[in-house]
Amino acid sequence: MNVQTTFKTEHAKRYLGTLCKHFGHKVPVQLDGNHGRIELPFGQCELAALDGALDMTVSAETKADLDKTAQVIASHLERFAFRENPQIDWN
Repeated sequence: MNVQTTFKTEHAKRYLGTLCKHFGHKVPVQLDGNHGRIELPFGQCELAALDGALDMTVSAETKADLDKTAQVIASHLERFAFRENPQIDWN
């Protein structure tokens, strides 16, 4: 199961890099240009820096793990992008 969100920002590539570098100290991460993947123990997040937006898709085996993964990714993005006060709504 998965959920997706798009954060409208002109700094998508910077936030992609910041998230991947941050998590890369603890868990497996792939970063290739405008795409990234963060593999948490309970789920993963695919990220894409687009023109004017950061697309994120979170997936996990269970609803509880999905919610936890989405919360972890969102809370870190909110911290890194605090100047933009992101409103992260997963669909």
